[in-house]
Amino acid sequence: PISLCWISITSGTLRRRSDDDDDDRGKKMPVRVVESNAPAQVSGSDPGNRSPLPRSSLLAAGQAFSGTQNVSNQQKEEAWRVNVQIQGVDLEHGYLCGTMEALNVPMADTPVITFWEGEIVDGKNYTFNTGKWEATREDDLRHWSKFPSFAPLQGQVESDGGRQLDLSNYPYIFMRWKEQYFVNVGTDCGLTIAGFYYVCFSCSDGSISGFYYDPNSSPFQKLELKTVNEGRSGFSFSSYELQ
Repeated sequence: PISLCWISITSGTLRRRSDDDDDDRGKKMPVRVVESNAPAQVSGSDPGNRSPLPRSSLLAAGQAFSGTQNVSNQQKEEAWRVNVQIQGVDLEHGYLCGTMEALNVPMADTPVITFWEGEIVDGKNYTFNTGKWEATREDDLRHWSKFPSFAPLQGQVESDGGRQLDLSNYPYIFMRWKEQYFVNVGTDCGLTIAGFYYVCFSCSDGSISGFYYDPNSSPFQKLELKTVNEGRSGFSFSSYELQ
């Protein structure tokens, strides 16, 4: 039988992989965002002028979330406790970043923390089509359709990728979260950050649901988070650097 190990992300990302996965994809790397350099557009995005998504008070720098990620498989039912904190938000460029922490990872002596960067689906900077990270159009639709709030948009997305959709006042914000590096453990920890999350954020109550995608991991590992009433310590920015 293939030996499997669990994978997690700071404050709420979990997944497993086979032992022969490429650990190099989890290497620590510097992250820089500069105001003059907007994130690269996904193929099919509309460069036309559109209003940015509403700046929800619950999707802001310093906001914390807590919940679980279901990492069950055919042999075992299991969910891990996870925490997420947003560290920066730049709605103009469809960007946010933060940390995730997995608290009860069976093979780890301490909580496992990762740094992630997010793409906000706004029709200007990013669309529903991922176009990278080994995700096909079929993978995108299969995961987005798991969110009930995507149902009213699905027909248009299937037709033209959603290029004609105006999401500026939609009560949900769709995102992709991609872990970039481990914060407190090395790449030999037995975990991987090769995949990414399809994420849906509710503007009304701040709840977050997500599904992890990695062709080499258990499918549809579900992330469920709720806001935590804590003092905010993040930042909004025009530029920043993490080393």
